[in-house]
Amino acid sequence: MPDSGHSISVTLPSIHFGGKEHIIRTGCGSVSVTVYGDQQKPALITYPDLALNHMSCFQRLFGSPEPASLLLHNFCVYHISPPGHELGAKSIGIDNPVPSIEDLCDQILVVLNYFRLGSVMCMGAMAGAYILTLFSIKYSERAIGLILISPLCRPPSWNEWFYNKISYNLLYYNGMRDLVKELLIHIYFSKEVCGNVDVPESDIVVACRKLLDERDSVNVSRYLQAIDRRPGITEKLKSLECKTIIFVGDSSPFYDEALHMTEKLGETCSNLIEVHACGSMVTQEQPHAMLIPLEYFLKGFGLYRPCRYSNSPRSPLGPSCIDPELLYPEKMGLKLRPIKLRASPPQHRAHES
Repeated sequence: MPDSGHSISVTLPSIHFGGKEHIIRTGCGSVSVTVYGDQQKPALITYPDLALNHMSCFQRLFGSPEPASLLLHNFCVYHISPPGHELGAKSIGIDNPVPSIEDLCDQILVVLNYFRLGSVMCMGAMAGAYILTLFSIKYSERAIGLILISPLCRPPSWNEWFYNKISYNLLYYNGMRDLVKELLIHIYFSKEVCGNVDVPESDIVVACRKLLDERDSVNVSRYLQAIDRRPGITEKLKSLECKTIIFVGDSSPFYDEALHMTEKLGETCSNLIEVHACGSMVTQEQPHAMLIPLEYFLKGFGLYRPCRYSNSPRSPLGPSCIDPELLYPEKMGLKLRPIKLRASPPQHRAHES
């Protein structure tokens, strides 16, 4: 079992919207947790993908008015960073063993115990989605539900293994240089926002690139090694007890992985939301595509309270704002079908959950 943790609390600058960072010591190293909101509310924990933290993976989802009305109004958010991925993190010493996926999973339990949290809602992106899924299987009584963005559930394919080896060698010999960042950017985002010789890359890609500059290459390589050694959890999905909603962009390299996971979970336990013209990181590229499905999903748990002061014309918090062209619910509640976000001829890639 993981060791109980101790923490040092640090108030972050105002740019982080009043969040408070806690450095929690665990049996396999320290982990940073940034807390936003009223701790009397239900808890939502997040875990990001490789080389990201909550600022680069979830900022647009939680920082826009409509998402804030839905999520921060209903939850206290605990953003967990992978070891060494927090802002200003120093290199983790070579004497410290590289954590396994199980170690990262167990660190989450230490975090929950430190804050005296019971059952929590979980949100993870890519590698972070794998870790939170494993956590929800291993500690089923501590997970209410899963919100997964472009999740993984199988061991690395040969292509991913080859890519990981190249990335690890580049990180080891050259550090967090342009080629590594370029590889990561094209995993995170679609070609629509990555730009080309004629079209400049979007502001979200520029911002992500700058945040990647702050990552320590040693710490990123440690997370990469842990993910590269992950076992498949497809068979374990049968024992997953909590409801799950999966978001994936149709340009994501993890698109097939998301379909596979949805199929194995079954329609009674999972919902698949495919977002068109989007890459893996839906939270950053098209965060508003997540709002209406999340509203329906949270209603199923009794965790949704409308925000009185949300009057944005794009807000999903009032029924009159729902455009039937954007959502095709087969029935009210948890069973949702993909969002169509662009005006184009119907594309029958939608998969019912």
